[in-house]
Amino acid sequence: MKKNLKVLALFDAVRPTTIDQDLSKEMKTEDWKTEANVLAALGELGYTTEHLAIFDNLDLLRQKMESFAPDVIFNLADQFKNNRGFDQNIASLLEMQGVPFTGCGATGLVLCKHKGTSKKILGYHHIHVPNFVVIPRGQRIARLKRPKFPILVKPVKEEASYGISQASFVTTDEQFKERVAFIHEKHDADVIAEEYIEGREFYVSLMGTSKLTVFPIRELVFGEVPPNEPRIATYKAKWDEEYRKRWGLQNRFPEGLEPALVARIEETCKRIYRLLTIEGYARIDLRMTAANEMYFIEANPNPILAADEDFALSASAAGLSYPQLIDRIIRQGMKTVRG
Repeated sequence: MKKNLKVLALFDAVRPTTIDQDLSKEMKTEDWKTEANVLAALGELGYTTEHLAIFDNLDLLRQKMESFAPDVIFNLADQFKNNRGFDQNIASLLEMQGVPFTGCGATGLVLCKHKGTSKKILGYHHIHVPNFVVIPRGQRIARLKRPKFPILVKPVKEEASYGISQASFVTTDEQFKERVAFIHEKHDADVIAEEYIEGREFYVSLMGTSKLTVFPIRELVFGEVPPNEPRIATYKAKWDEEYRKRWGLQNRFPEGLEPALVARIEETCKRIYRLLTIEGYARIDLRMTAANEMYFIEANPNPILAADEDFALSASAAGLSYPQLIDRIIRQGMKTVRG
């Protein structure tokens, strides 16, 4: 790929920005770790790079496209006006611009975002999904026949375990109604309620469009959680270091998985990736029961790309350095046919 490739790194911001905003202070913070890592890698790769953070003004993007004329956009913008529901709209906008961009297109983002829709598609194609029901806001919360308790109650469109806590795990009609009402009101969100699958939690990172690469599997290990307690990836379980230490929660490469089982997981994840029309790169979350039955939990197109997160760690275990990974994501974006 030509060295003088012009790459525009596109970020989202939490407040209004200008076209030449100095982001050096932000880049030193935890919240901007991914952006800082990606910019550093683009620098190492020797590409001509500019960046732009947008909050609510799309005209900045138009101006930047005119003045810089990038060959490719490295898309890390997954919200607009602090609303994560708009990640698909940003991808749609980029598709209409006709300039290549990295990661998933709008259709894949829409299908994966709605946990009910993705599960309906995969269930139709005979991939195991937990029994579930979607309860929109404003709908009466009826008694459940299915799914059976215990049940996980979560917002139907949130990511990164937002809106998932220990209270999401419910075992009675009373708790169920309370939690659904809480998510309807507090998160102003529709609900998905699904059967809790007892088992191991695997994160499978993939990239590609027609030919897919699957990186080594990661597992969330619940070290100190007592056997009778629910083992769920709550918001705290993912993001609160103190909490993770207390319960012995670790993301690591699993030991002792039979090669045949790994092959089955990889094949299933490739099918999921294609059925949900994912492009670029993604992480697929699965549960594996004691009987080695595999259940799809959710798909995350454009997962967090920070160098110390699961996706990059899996790529690294496959022999790809971080700059090589970023380079491959760019190459992938440049050859993806959109629209």
